Amino acid sequence: MEEKKLDFNSIIGFVLIFGILIWIMFQNQPSDKEIAAEKAKKELVAKQEAQAKAKDTKTAALPVAAAPGDTLQLAQLQKTLGGFAYSATLPSAKESFTTIENEKLKLRIANKGGYIVEATLKEFEKIKKGSGQLVELIKDNNASLNIQLLTTDNRTLNSKDLFFEPTLAKIGEDQILTMRLKAGANEFLEYKYILKPNDYLVGFDIRSQGLNKVISSAKPLDLVWDLKTFRNEKSVAYENRYTQIDYQYGEEKTNNVSNHGQGKEEKPEKLSYIAFKQHFFTTILSTDKPFETSHLQSDDLVLDEKVDTIATKKFRATVPLAFSNGEIDYKMSWYFGPSDYKLLKSYDKNFEKIIPLGWGIFGWINKLIFVPLFGFLASFIPYGIAIIVFTILIKLAMSPITYKSFLSQAKMKVLRPEITELGEKFKKDPMKKQQETMKLYNKAGVNPMAGCIPALIQLPFMYASFQFFPAAFELRQKSFLWADDLSSFDSIAKLPFNIPFYGDHISLFPILAAVAIFFYMKMTSGDQQMAAPQQEGMPDMAKMMKIMIYVSPLMMLIFFNSYGAGLSLYNFISNLITIGIMFVIKNYIVDNDKIHAQIQENKLKEPKKQSKFQQRLQEVMEQQEAAKKQNKKK
Repeated sequence: MEEKKLDFNSIIGFVLIFGILIWIMFQNQPSDKEIAAEKAKKELVAKQEAQAKAKDTKTAALPVAAAPGDTLQLAQLQKTLGGFAYSATLPSAKESFTTIENEKLKLRIANKGGYIVEATLKEFEKIKKGSGQLVELIKDNNASLNIQLLTTDNRTLNSKDLFFEPTLAKIGEDQILTMRLKAGANEFLEYKYILKPNDYLVGFDIRSQGLNKVISSAKPLDLVWDLKTFRNEKSVAYENRYTQIDYQYGEEKTNNVSNHGQGKEEKPEKLSYIAFKQHFFTTILSTDKPFETSHLQSDDLVLDEKVDTIATKKFRATVPLAFSNGEIDYKMSWYFGPSDYKLLKSYDKNFEKIIPLGWGIFGWINKLIFVPLFGFLASFIPYGIAIIVFTILIKLAMSPITYKSFLSQAKMKVLRPEITELGEKFKKDPMKKQQETMKLYNKAGVNPMAGCIPALIQLPFMYASFQFFPAAFELRQKSFLWADDLSSFDSIAKLPFNIPFYGDHISLFPILAAVAIFFYMKMTSGDQQMAAPQQEGMPDMAKMMKIMIYVSPLMMLIFFNSYGAGLSLYNFISNLITIGIMFVIKNYIVDNDKIHAQIQENKLKEPKKQSKFQQRLQEVMEQQEAAKKQNKKK
């Protein structure tokens, strides 16, 4: 009689499996000592950087504008700034800013350094819809752009410390801001910003003119771009998970710098763009003339999500600006905007590759099916309803595969008594038992792999959904039922304490998804156990299924509590529909009596010719059997 309860070994197995999973998750969490050490490390690095700046006698101090006709002060400036002393004599040599904006962006550029000190997205709000706080990718000195200028008189000047002269013009509807760091009336380093109407892309050109006697061209100039990414979303930990440096190099290949830990770096070559990507917003520097080398660095600023709530990562990119005929000339562009797949793709610069839609077949499923289908649905129905309709369509498309899988299980269930009989008959000869079992399958016209293949086909779609929903910008700050933001967790209650791996809140959609997957596995586990008899020497699948009935919902509950509500809603509806489809198939489509009659009829027919795989498997078993007999004779 088959055992009805889990034995002691099964309980131990369950505890071990769950323990291993918890241990793996625990290993990815920094300890209190590690957090303290990292904070101490950051403080030490900051202190060392400050000391280095104070001791760096080669780097010029902040210039002070010379008064008109003050030859003494001008001479003093020439001692520190050399040829660029001229820039400090101009009216622009003061703390001043120029603002350019269109329907999408508002940019503020400083005279000092000539770079963007504020970049505001005018259509998006931070943290929560209705907060009134716009998303600011650059603000409060969180970013800088610097060119280290190696002069012919052996000075090292930093462009971020020098004053540029602004000139704002308009050509058609385009706003053009020219910032020039001057060494003379017609000798300068120029940044040119070109802002078109209703666009997130900003033209950005860097060129020099007549500086061959001022700047040494013996080696390329280093362009250093720094950015500390501000938090923009509800969950700082969830946002930080998807914040990283992405880049394109070589022949349109893309990669990223690890987004976990301190001091992560890469040194790729021939870069065509660098993206400081956050979860739903990104800043990209692209160039028509690739950077030959680079040094990309990333530091995680969220060591404790209860304390580190303002910024997520600190990024730095160092790239060389090569001279051509003694001058610098690069045509580049800045992108300040949402990490929206369709929008990024529209620029035809491969920007969309920074969206993590998955590799291989998973990425193709997302790009060719999920993205266009969901985009179409969301264009005319509310986003929560769009997720439900999207899920229904995907599950209906998969229903023939579900049907074939269940039909295979039903056939195996009918054959189980005969397979059990063969197991008893050849108990002492496992090889013979396997051979006879394969003969029975072939004679009955049953493929034991038919139940696995449909399930394997569905796996890529399931994994693709885990990539698609967290990356779906459309869900940001879109509400549905009790969820105020489908891109973040749908908290219905705040806990007065923190549960390890679970969090300090309760999300409802993950609970519903866990309940649905529990009933689905409960519904199907009996048929799977009946269909697949235990093979000698193999794990007891029946007991493993009993364990998984409880482990899977539990893991769903733990992992998805802090994930986006859109993904949890998809999984809940998906399992609910699968339960419905399985119920209909089991009770109204599949007839066990007809299946039994068909199998008996198949047995009377001449067995089908074995496939090459079955023939090869049969040959291997026969060879093993022959080798076994030969060893016994010896």
